[in-house]
Amino acid sequence: MTKVVITQSIYDQAPQLLAEAGIPYFYHQGDTWSPAELKEQIREATVVVCLLADKMTAEVMDAAPHLKLIANVAVGYDNIDIPAATERGILVTNTPDVLTETTADLAFALILAVARRIPEADAYMRAGKYTRFALFPDMIGTDVYGKTLGIVGLGRIGTAVARRAALGFNMKVLYTADSPKPDVERELGVIHVPFPDLLPESDFISIHVPLSPRTRHLFTMNEFRQMRGNACIINTARGPIIKEADLVEALQKGLIGGAALDVFEEEPQMHPGLADMKDRLVVTPHVGSATIQTRQKMATLAVQNVIAFLTGQPPLTPVNPQVL
Repeated sequence: MTKVVITQSIYDQAPQLLAEAGIPYFYHQGDTWSPAELKEQIREATVVVCLLADKMTAEVMDAAPHLKLIANVAVGYDNIDIPAATERGILVTNTPDVLTETTADLAFALILAVARRIPEADAYMRAGKYTRFALFPDMIGTDVYGKTLGIVGLGRIGTAVARRAALGFNMKVLYTADSPKPDVERELGVIHVPFPDLLPESDFISIHVPLSPRTRHLFTMNEFRQMRGNACIINTARGPIIKEADLVEALQKGLIGGAALDVFEEEPQMHPGLADMKDRLVVTPHVGSATIQTRQKMATLAVQNVIAFLTGQPPLTPVNPQVL
């Protein structure tokens, strides 16, 4: 009998779609399983609906000999060993598109928060330090309107951020990508530049590339030294793209102006020193897509992929379609 295992809490109406389709499932709504627990719980599964915290390694897959589909409730899938899944004939699906605008909203919110030092101003007020008006207050910020934004990776989310910057804030937008995006260039006036040129030319740098061996530690002390001394870096993509130890040092030495992070190298932990920084650093707990509407859409799309697969229809968003 087909067994669908949902590893963590998702939008509750999504599992109901399985029930309506007559597909049996097991829905775990407790804490994230350890690797050993994950292997045990999916041993008889045909389908696993998982989240980023579930590391679907080759070893985990081998513990589930009946596994045919991994439906990831995320657009990124660095938690899944795709070559191992493909080798074993396991289809992987993800949830692109539905979180694009929501994640772009957060990326731009972080740009504004670190530029205008909003968390510091909030803490200042709550501590009762606002006793008089000053032309140059302790947490004086920097402009965003009309500045230069460098975007690393002009995919769906990167393009959505570029649109907000160019049309909403009259920013000059530079981008680096594996190939030029002429349609976006014509629409928004963005400019394709090599990665080394983007670093010293940008007032803000926003990261929107997937995690891969090539992008892991894309930003180290070497890159921070090439950035403008008042530039801010924003990461809503994947934590290991930035070497956090180097980021701590760069902030402590004043090599860059600030940072805003929604993702972390050893998530959910932050690197020692980051949590101690009270100035010029904004951190959020991986909430890029965390709105009610978007998380509902993500869970629903993941389950729709499951239903399509199990009823002999083409899955909506396959990652490794060659398995089919």
